[in-house]
Formats: sequence, C-alpha cells, structure tokens
Amino acid sequence: MAQIKAMRGTQDLLPANSHEWKFAEDLLMNIAASFGYKELRTPVFESTELFARGVGDTTDVVQKEMYTFEDKGGRSITLRPEGTAGAVRAAIEHSLLNEALPVKLSYLTSCYRYEKPQAGRLREFHQFGVECLGTASPAADAQLILFAAHIFDAFGLEGITLELNSIGCPKCRATYHAALKAYFAAHTDTLCPTCKDRLEKNPMRILDCKNPECKEIAKDAPVILDYLCEECSEHFEKVKAYLDITGVPFKVNPRIVRGLDYYTKTVFEFVSNEIGAQGTVLGGGRYDGLIEELGGKQVPALGFAMGIERLMLVLKAQNYAFPAAPTPDIFLCSIGENAFKAALTISDELCADGFAAEVDILGRSVKAQMKYANKIGAKYTAVIGDDDIEKGVLNLKNMETGESIECAFEQFVETFENEYIAYIEQHALSNTLDVGEEYDG
Repeated sequence: MAQIKAMRGTQDLLPANSHEWKFAEDLLMNIAASFGYKELRTPVFESTELFARGVGDTTDVVQKEMYTFEDKGGRSITLRPEGTAGAVRAAIEHSLLNEALPVKLSYLTSCYRYEKPQAGRLREFHQFGVECLGTASPAADAQLILFAAHIFDAFGLEGITLELNSIGCPKCRATYHAALKAYFAAHTDTLCPTCKDRLEKNPMRILDCKNPECKEIAKDAPVILDYLCEECSEHFEKVKAYLDITGVPFKVNPRIVRGLDYYTKTVFEFVSNEIGAQGTVLGGGRYDGLIEELGGKQVPALGFAMGIERLMLVLKAQNYAFPAAPTPDIFLCSIGENAFKAALTISDELCADGFAAEVDILGRSVKAQMKYANKIGAKYTAVIGDDDIEKGVLNLKNMETGESIECAFEQFVETFENEYIAYIEQHALSNTLDVGEEYDG
C-alpha cells in the first residue's frame, strides 16, 4: 500500500527537536507569568462568524486563507486562523470582564491558514499570544511592548528591530480612508481585483497587499500619521515617550497596518532580517472595538502574537544553545525473569521519586542492553542477575567516568538517588535558564 505522508504545509515535530520547542514555550509562558498573564486554552474550531466579524471580512485571512467547512449540523465552522478572536469570545462568554481589570491572558495555540507554504509560514502553525483586556492607557501599550522586548532579551537574540505605528481610531480613520480612496482611485486600472474591491470597503487593506504592482502604488499613498485626531496623536506620543524612558529602541514605520481589521491606534512589529521575506517574528497592537464587535461591553484591549516557527528559525540562525535533550538517569539491565521483575520494581520506585529510569522490554542480551543504554545516553546503569539478587549486592556504574560502586540490593534506590544528586551538583548540568523556575526578568 502507498505510504501516507503529512499534508502539505504541515510538519511533524520529532523527538530530536521537541525538547527545543518545549524549552522555548516554557520560557515564553514563564515570562508571561512574570508580567501577570494567566494561561487560556480555547477550542481549535469556532463559528465562522467569529472570525468574519472579528478579524474582518476584507482581510486576506477571511477572504482567502481560512479553513472553513460545514459540520454535520449544517453550521459553518472554521479552524482558528489566529488566537485573539477566540480569546475575546471566551472572555465575553465566561464573564471574565466582570472580574478585576485588566484581564491578562496568555496562550500557546495552533492556527490554520491556507497559504503557500514557505520558511516561517505553514498552513498549520503555532503562536504564543497574550491579551490585555480592560485598559485604554498608553502606559499599557508601552508595557506590552516592553514585555515583548523582554522575550528577545531572555533568549539573547540580536538584530531584532521594533517598528511602531498608530492607525488611529474610527473617527480619524474615516478622514484617512477618504484620502486613500482619492489616491487609489487614480490607479484603479493597475490595482489587483482584490484591492479594487477593498477600495470601497476598506482602502487601508490595500497597503497590506502582497501584489507587487499594488505595493508599488502604495509607496506614495497618504500616511495615517498625518490624519490622526488629537486624542490618537496624544496617545501615540505618550507611548513613544514611555518607550524612551525604558530605553527600548524603536523606529516609526507609518506603513504598518497589520493584517487584521480589529486593530486601532498603536500597532507594532518586531522584525528580523535573518528569516527571509517573512521577517515579522512578533506583532500586535491595540484593538479597542473588538470586544464590543463580538457582543461584549465597550472595553479597550490590546495584545500580541509570536509565531513559534519563526522564533525557532531566528534561534537556529543565531546558533542558539538549547539545553541538551533529556536522557535517562539510569538504565537497569536484567538477566532472566526474576531479574527483570526486580529491575521493573526498582525503576517504578525511581520513577515515582521523579527520576527517569528505564528497563529492557525487548529481552536483549546484556551486551545489547548496555549498547542501548549507551546509545540513549543513560547517565548510570546497573546489571541485575539472579546471582546479584541472591547475594543482595548490585553494582551501580557511572557511564561518564566508568566508575562502579557496590551497594546493598535493599539500599540500591537510596544509594542511586544520593549518587545522582552529587552528580548533578558536580556537573551543573544546565548553565541556561531553568524553565522550571519562575522567570525573574
């Protein structure tokens, strides 16, 4: 029969690399916790209406990229293309906004978009995201950006630049839209069919078009910063002032509009020049109208999302030193049925105490078992035979030094645990941030 392979635009995360992802994800969630964000998990699929209303029906995401289907009950269902809409829906549905504000949410989630697969952009991809619900203060914008900057500092990444813009509020954006329509109306013959449709519905989306001809036309389009109302202009100036105080470097890029319609006022991107065309590693901003649009109260909010695949590309490009993959603390070799039962009992006790202990489950020879123990990187081994059980004595071998110590069978677990603790202290196995500890900033 023909071999079945993974679908195009998806990838398997194999054991050789999964520990690297876990390290990165744990570090991200620990940083989020240090900023007061608590984990949220939402369903992988939602009502299509959620994304049509929330993300915006003039975006490429809704028009071209969503995985939408009809379920057996005749309902239109969509696999989530991003995390914010689902997080806001959950906050509204479960009355989180009636709790102390701001509500701070964090998540690790898979997302789905039908796009041409390329480096850093897959059809199934993964995001780390945070949402801060219930504050209109520009100080919140600045702290969110500071939070994002801490991520890159924690990983020790270089060459990541922060680009900042304001896209105003509905009040000043109406004036800006009129200016854009007037400008692009003179180029309707050259615009792609999608942008011709956007011209009437949402001309700002033309600025985000990937079509080369549309991008060339958009270069000379009016700039949103010239049309901000007094409130939005003041908000943006305060955000920049707070960032100046914290020392976070940034540059204003008036062409940033982000790819989703719910954004208002502050938008920002952290960009790397090391991962090709898909250079944005983290992006976000304020979305003051989204909660109301999705049926909640008029509550201001903001957030950001980071592509895990893109983060990993940057880490690999900069030769990031991930902690080594975990290996067994001990492998218990056995000779014979009684010896296997003893090995199984000991390994079970060690696992219950939090150690990684393995036994042979293939019935191999002692030589083959030792070869396997060495291959999987076991730090210690012990060979158990019927004679050893009868004598009540076992040998514990340190696989790094080759040294063996003899210990009583009944005290084997205690002896091993003491030896292992000494081993950890001597070798200081991890010289990087222990993601089991709280991130201390």
